[in-house]
Amino acid sequence: MLAIQIGLLQFNNIYTLNQRLNIAISSYRSAPFGGGQGIFIYELSKALQALGHNVDIISGPPYPNLEPEINLIKSPGLDLFSTFVFKDRISLFKNKKNKSPDDWYEFFSALFGGFPEIKTFGGRLKELLRNSSYDVLIDNQSISFGILEIQKNLPVLEIIHHPITKDYKYDVEFSKGIIQKISKWRWYSFLRMQKKVAPKLKAISTPSLNSKNDIAKDLNVSSRKISVIPNGIDFEVFAPKNNIPRVLGQIITTASADVPLKGLDFTLKAIASLKKEHPYIRLIIIGAPRIGGHTERLIQKLKIEANIVYKTNLTKEEIAIEYANSNIAIVSSLYEGFGFPVGEAMACSIPLIATNVASIPEITSNFAELIPVCDSKSIENSIRNILSNPSKYQSRANEGRKHIIANFDWKKIAQSYENLIYKTIETSKC
Repeated sequence: MLAIQIGLLQFNNIYTLNQRLNIAISSYRSAPFGGGQGIFIYELSKALQALGHNVDIISGPPYPNLEPEINLIKSPGLDLFSTFVFKDRISLFKNKKNKSPDDWYEFFSALFGGFPEIKTFGGRLKELLRNSSYDVLIDNQSISFGILEIQKNLPVLEIIHHPITKDYKYDVEFSKGIIQKISKWRWYSFLRMQKKVAPKLKAISTPSLNSKNDIAKDLNVSSRKISVIPNGIDFEVFAPKNNIPRVLGQIITTASADVPLKGLDFTLKAIASLKKEHPYIRLIIIGAPRIGGHTERLIQKLKIEANIVYKTNLTKEEIAIEYANSNIAIVSSLYEGFGFPVGEAMACSIPLIATNVASIPEITSNFAELIPVCDSKSIENSIRNILSNPSKYQSRANEGRKHIIANFDWKKIAQSYENLIYKTIETSKC
């Protein structure tokens, strides 16, 4: 269990445990809406600040939402992926003053189908921290050459939520034709850098035992250097709201709609199969599809346009209301390093259907309906069972919230991070 892993990080340390630290947390992008990186940055910085530490966030665009007491240091890259219009990208590049080699590399790499943000963020971060007074850097998943340079002079704790090799695997698997597969190879070219960097990192944290094993295998990292600290869940915001009635037949899922890893296709097919039996069924998707993309085309093919509602840029509070309105939450991912939507749904005491894969069973224990991956029929049957006997599944969902509160409290998790930070600082002196 993850709770056991947290306990393993409670140790006596020669570093002064009550010492106020100057902590830098870096993240190459930290979108406040959509994806887990912005959530993680916000919650971790807030929790470490509450322990008395001084926390600065260094982020590339899009920038995170933060507590007022936490300082945001912007590392302004070109932000080329805010648009896919060529002339707009040209303008972003032209308008950047005092262009560095990283700017030139970022532009031309993106021009030819790569994702250079991780590498260039590391280069800019190295310059930003050249004469820093921080006690430690916590880097969120960049795993770049710049991090290795920083590590020579500053203790670094690398957060790897999961190896991106998994994203690459499923993106290639679901690609159609050689051209698409080549484009995915080009996009994920940064993986070659990460496979060189990861084994040389001195301290790594990951949120699940499954991710630890995958990082060790896919990135050739010694498991001795990898600590497991789960992510926390804000169970005060994500909580049942008894004053809000559930909408008959409403189901909710959180997914980057056109990312194969999230397995949204299988949920959509289940909705299509249930439409005649439950004509009122409606799927709320927290996320946005690519206009004219795969998901939009599939929805049209299945003729379920009237049963699908997209909602984007929602605050935590607004997402919690959507959970309160819904009867069932679904996480149909093919892989998750942790999976915030899993914990958030359980914290809201909503019956949950989730794939029995990767880290998900570590989070859910026996408080969710676990199903095989890539199996729309199992999703369909689980939805049918819950809608036909809601009280049975609601009782289990209520116990699931207790499980989340007991095991995924950000206050306890921040203390585990604090201990690991002290250990990282001490071992860096050796």
